[in-house]
Amino acid sequence: MPTVTYIQANGNSQEFDLELGVSLMQGALDNMVDGIVAECGGSCSCATCHCYIDESWTDKVVAATDMENDLLACVTDPKDNSRLSCQIKVTDDLDGLVVHLPESQF
Repeated sequence: MPTVTYIQANGNSQEFDLELGVSLMQGALDNMVDGIVAECGGSCSCATCHCYIDESWTDKVVAATDMENDLLACVTDPKDNSRLSCQIKVTDDLDGLVVHLPESQF
């Protein structure tokens, strides 16, 4: 199983082995990671699972869709590496992925 590290805005980090095909959002919810609210349950309609993909990983995750980009325009403190964690599925290629969580979601 690929390992993903979630880093909270205060610098605390948690590392989990996630099953293939699960979204980063679901992996965070399953492991009770603070900072991923996921009000819409992963349907790409609320942006409460906003995260920042570590810059060393941005070219390794699938590109955001137009729908995701529209929602990201509404988040607090968007950055070039902003993503919705519900839209990124765990693959073997993402083993070691690092995800930063925005302060606005705590």
